[in-house]
Amino acid sequence: MRRLLMLAGAAALLSGVAFGQTCDKISLGVNGNLNGFKPFPSTDAWNTPIVANAVDAATTDAFNSLFGPAHLHPDFGQTYGIPYNVVDTSTFKTVPITMNVYPGDSDIMPWPLDSSIQVEGAPGECPDQSWDYHALVVDRKTCFVYETWQTSHCETKWSASNGAIWDLTASEKRPYGMTSADAAGLSVFAGLLKYEEAAAGQINHAIRFTVSQTKNNRNGGLFVAPATHAAGVTWGSPAIIGARLRLKPGVDISGYSPINKAILTAMKTYGLLLADNGGTGFFQGTNDARWDDNDLRALGKIQMQDFEVVSTGATAWDNTTAPTGQAPTIRSLTASQTAVAAGTPIVLSYEVVNDSYDFIDVVGPVRGPVTVTPAETTTYTLVSSNAFGRSTREVTVTVLPAGTSPSTPVTPPPVVTVPPAPIIPPPPPVTTEPPPVTTTPVTVTLPDNASTTQIIVKLVITMI
Repeated sequence: MRRLLMLAGAAALLSGVAFGQTCDKISLGVNGNLNGFKPFPSTDAWNTPIVANAVDAATTDAFNSLFGPAHLHPDFGQTYGIPYNVVDTSTFKTVPITMNVYPGDSDIMPWPLDSSIQVEGAPGECPDQSWDYHALVVDRKTCFVYETWQTSHCETKWSASNGAIWDLTASEKRPYGMTSADAAGLSVFAGLLKYEEAAAGQINHAIRFTVSQTKNNRNGGLFVAPATHAAGVTWGSPAIIGARLRLKPGVDISGYSPINKAILTAMKTYGLLLADNGGTGFFQGTNDARWDDNDLRALGKIQMQDFEVVSTGATAWDNTTAPTGQAPTIRSLTASQTAVAAGTPIVLSYEVVNDSYDFIDVVGPVRGPVTVTPAETTTYTLVSSNAFGRSTREVTVTVLPAGTSPSTPVTPPPVVTVPPAPIIPPPPPVTTEPPPVTTTPVTVTLPDNASTTQIIVKLVITMI
């Protein structure tokens, strides 16, 4: 995908409308009604029927040999399950969160969290990390879902082991080898059973499930698409993360309640998708008081040997053999102004090629230009991801001191000029003159026959 995101029409943060779907009709609150919204495109693996897929007979036999006697177990109901929360970040505040186990596999940015958010298992304040404690938050403004596991709130701060965001309007590709809130590197929300769809008799997606022993190898285990990550525990297991299982066509579901019949029909049409390690045959839905636990227990009559593993044409990979390719190319990240007064709206725009999804570290997910109002000098980092890796690019916006503006140059501090020391001329040279010579005439009388020597001697004697 090539995204060229310029300044025109850049007032809004995000809008799913321009990309074919909108989330604005989803009801706010815990397990908010999707009101007809279908997460992810119809071509996404979660939403693709497998009725016509061929049976993988060898894998089915191996699977049923290991897991066949186990029974289906609805891992949800009136008092347990995985709730999801619908918010609108037009008014709902986002806050920092620390990803403390897999930060390199996480989408680190502000997260829409507060005390109203329901977390799987209701862990309370400062929980230990012995349970999954998934937290799923759908932002109907941006049409993204935020997912964490081992989520914790402690002394006003949020943390989790990992966090990933998912564009509900696209088939997002996380980099191979990266985990998410699920071991498969997939969205939990995508495969979660919701009460409204079951009650309506229309479940149009695959269902997330677990087994106790997924296939391991020396590189952490095998996975098949759409999974991007594995967490294998048993070398000899035939259960590969990402595998699709289909309830056999001949299984009689006529005697079940309408809700259970809708669930079993989905298992025949879209199947189960192996997403994590856990109880064998456990499949996930929302924690919702409207479920009838007694009715759901009737699904336990179905055994794992009533399922068959189907071929999807995908190759099994691990973290070292997964395909490689080019990470996104970020051609530009610009700010409409790079020096502003505090609180001045500016527009961040970017151009990127081959991206699957993008976010800005101090803003959140983006699909286009975003308006920000920095209160202090801020560096914005764009993170673009696809199946082959991640790329980043930064731009810094300087917030000027109060009383200045981009058109008012900042007055530099005064320059203190120290005058040079005065040049003192050297003293005039001292001249020593010999004292004047006083001459006194001397008369010397010599005989006429005096020699030259006698004359000189007489002269010297006379001078002395």
